[in-house]
Amino acid sequence: MAIEDEESRPREPAPREAEEQAEPAPPLRERLRHLLIGPPRSLKDAGLFKHLSLIPFLAWVGLGADGLSSSAYGPQIAFEALGRHAYLALGLAILTAVTVLVISSAYSRLIEKFPNGGGYVVATKLLGPRFGLVSGCALLVDYVLTVTVSVATAGIALQNALGPFVHFPTTWIMPVNVLLLALLTLLNVRGAKESVVVLAPIFLLFIVTHLILIGVGIFGHPGSVGDASSRLATDVRADWNDPSCGLLGMAALLIRAFALGGGTYTGIEAVSNSMSILREPRVKTAKTTMRYMAVSLAFVASGLILCYLLWNVAPPARDSAETMNSILARNVSSVLPAGGLFCFLTIVTEAALLLVAAQAGFLAGPRTLANLAVDSWAPRRFAALSERLTTQNGVALMSVASLGVLFYAWHDASDTRNVIERLVVMYSINVFVTFSLSMIAMALYWWRVPSERPFRRRRVALFVTGSILCVLILAVTVREGFRNGAWVTILITGGVIGLCMLIRRHYVTVAQKLSSLYADLANLPLPAAAVAREPDPAQPTSVVLVSSYGGLGIHTVYNVFRSFPDHFKNLVFLSVGVIDSGAFKGDHAVEALEHRTQQMLKKYVELGRRLGVPSTLRVAVGTDAVETAEELCHQVAKEFPRSTFFAGKVIFKEEGFWQRFLHNETAVALQKRLHFGGLAMVILPARVY
Repeated sequence: MAIEDEESRPREPAPREAEEQAEPAPPLRERLRHLLIGPPRSLKDAGLFKHLSLIPFLAWVGLGADGLSSSAYGPQIAFEALGRHAYLALGLAILTAVTVLVISSAYSRLIEKFPNGGGYVVATKLLGPRFGLVSGCALLVDYVLTVTVSVATAGIALQNALGPFVHFPTTWIMPVNVLLLALLTLLNVRGAKESVVVLAPIFLLFIVTHLILIGVGIFGHPGSVGDASSRLATDVRADWNDPSCGLLGMAALLIRAFALGGGTYTGIEAVSNSMSILREPRVKTAKTTMRYMAVSLAFVASGLILCYLLWNVAPPARDSAETMNSILARNVSSVLPAGGLFCFLTIVTEAALLLVAAQAGFLAGPRTLANLAVDSWAPRRFAALSERLTTQNGVALMSVASLGVLFYAWHDASDTRNVIERLVVMYSINVFVTFSLSMIAMALYWWRVPSERPFRRRRVALFVTGSILCVLILAVTVREGFRNGAWVTILITGGVIGLCMLIRRHYVTVAQKLSSLYADLANLPLPAAAVAREPDPAQPTSVVLVSSYGGLGIHTVYNVFRSFPDHFKNLVFLSVGVIDSGAFKGDHAVEALEHRTQQMLKKYVELGRRLGVPSTLRVAVGTDAVETAEELCHQVAKEFPRSTFFAGKVIFKEEGFWQRFLHNETAVALQKRLHFGGLAMVILPARVY
C-alpha cells in the first residue's frame, strides 16, 4: 500500500523536464510570424541601436533611391513639356542640376540646426504648430504617393523590360503592383536595415548601368553632338525671330518645363525626416548621405535630359508602353558591345530601383506619422514600435493607403502614361509644400539672427534662393496640373489636416478635464514623516500600475484605500517604459527611459510612504505596454503572493469607437491577460464628462 501510495504520488519532474514544461514550443502562428518578419529584438543588447542604424552608404540606398528613381519619369515629363523647343533642354539640364544642389545644400544646413527631424520639426519650431501640422500632413500624404508612384512605375518598367521576351499585357500591371507592394510591406516590417541591405545590389547595378548610359550618351557618339548643335542653332534662331515667342516666350517655356519636372527633386528631404535611423554621429552621417544623393541625382537627371537632346529622342506615342529612357537605352546600346544585354539590364534596374525608391516612403512616412502621434496630432498608437523595433502600425497604414491610391489612379486611366502623369502631379505638390515651408522658415531664422553670426549672409542667400525655386515650382505645378490630380492631393491633404486637428482637440480636452478633476489631489496635506520600512511580502499588497505622475494616478491610489479600507498593508507601484518612436533615438535611449520612469515612480513611493503605507517600485522597459506589463505583474505576484493589481482608466459617459481607437485600452487588455493567468486585477474609473 505504501509502495502504491508512493507510486501514485505525482513525480517531481527532472530539471530538464521542468525546463521543457516551463518553456513550451511556441505555437505555429508565432513560428510563422518569426519566419516572415524575424524574431523579437532584445532591448538588453548594448549595441542594438548600432545594429539597426544606417551608415551613409546604406542611407544613400534606402533614402537616396527616391530621388534617383525619379529619373524614370521626372526628366521625361520636363523634356516633353518643351514640345518642339527641344533646344531649351540644355538650359533645362543646367537648371535641374543647380536646383538639386541648392535644395540638398539647404537641407544639409537645416540638419545642422535640427538634427532630430526635418520639415515637420522645422515648421513647428520656427513657424508654429499649425504650420508644422501642414508640413507634417503634406509629408505624410507625399510619402504615401512616393510608394504609389514608385510601385506603379516599376510595374510599367517591368512591362517594357519583359515585353520583348514574354506576353505581358497591360491588365497584368495592377496585380504585379499589388504583389510588389505586399513584398515591400513585409520587408519593412522586418526592419529598415534588413530591407535596405536586400535592395542594395539593385541600387548599385542601377548606378553602374546609368553611369555607362549617360557617359556613352554624351561622350561616346561624337556625331550626335554635331547634329544636335546644328539643330539647336537653327531652332534658336527661328524662335528668336518669331514675334509670338521671342526671348520672353523662350524663358516662359523653360520655366514651365522646369516646374513640371518637379518630381525630379522629390526625395531630397527624406534624409532629414529619417534622422532617427542614421548611425552616430547622425549629423555627419546625414550630411555625407546628402552629398551622395545630390551628386548622383544631379548627374543622372541632367545627364538624361542632355542625352534626350543629343540622341534626338522623341516622346513615345500615348498608347505606347515605352518610355524615353527605354528608347534612349536601345539607341545607346546599339553602339556598345553586348548592347542587347546592357539595354535589358538598364531597363530592368530602372524598374527595380523604383522599388528601392519606395523604401523612402516606408522609412520616412511612418516616422513622420510617429512624430505627429508623439505630439498628439495622430492616434498615439502610431508612435508605438513593434517587437522588431519598427513602426509597424505606420508601415501597415502606408501600405493600405498606397493600395487605395493605386486603384484610384488606374480605375479610369486611358493609358499607362496617364496613370504616371496623374500620380507624379499628385506626388509633386506636397513635396514642394514641405520644401517651401522649410526654406521660408530657415530663411526667416537666419534673417533674424545677429549680423555678426558666421555665414549669416550665405545662409540667407541659400534659403531665399531655395524658397524662390520651391514656391515657383509649387505654383506652376498646381496651376498646370490642377485638373489632372492636383485637386485630389489638395483635398486629401486638407482632410488629413482637419482630422489631425480634431484628434489633437480630443486629447487636449481630455487632458484638461482630467487635470481640473484631480488638480486638488496633488496638493492634499500629507504627514511630514514618511514610513521608511520596506513592504512585507506576507501582507496583503496593492500593486498600482501608473504611466505618469499626476492626478489620475493619485486618484487611483486614493481609490484603492477608499474601496478597500484597512485591507492593504503594502503598496507597489509598477510602470512600463514604452520604447516608441519618440524615445528610440540613440544608443542610450533604453537606459534613459528606464531612469526617467524610475524617477517618476519615486514620487509615488514618497506619496505612499507619507500615507503611512510601506511602498516600493518596479520598472520594466519594452515596446509592447501590455505584454511587458503582464510579465512584470507575474514577477511581482511571485515576490508578493497576496497581491491585487489596480489600474486607472479614463471612462467617457458616451463612448464611441473613435474614443476606443484614440485611447489604447491598455488597462482592459492587461486585465484580461492577468485574469487568464490567475491574477486579480481591478480597474478603477476616472470619469470624463
